[in-house]
Amino acid sequence: MAELTQEQIERKIAAYLKSNYGEDLVDCEVLQDELSEGGDGRLVTRCRVRVGASESLWQKTFTFRDEEIVNMTWRRIS
Repeated sequence: MAELTQEQIERKIAAYLKSNYGEDLVDCEVLQDELSEGGDGRLVTRCRVRVGASESLWQKTFTFRDEEIVNMTWRRIS
């Protein structure tokens, strides 16, 4: 299995946030990359999201299995 590119990761994060939480991804910075070449592991990110006219900043940790997001934990920064 090919390694995920930054663009692919951002698309997956944006789709996950939209479908599960109704959030639009404004920007996302990877703070810690623990993904294996097989697409398993965790990504710790700092994400700015928008819901309607409101924006907020979060630390979100995404768990991947076979290159797909299977879980997310979060902590609001502002």
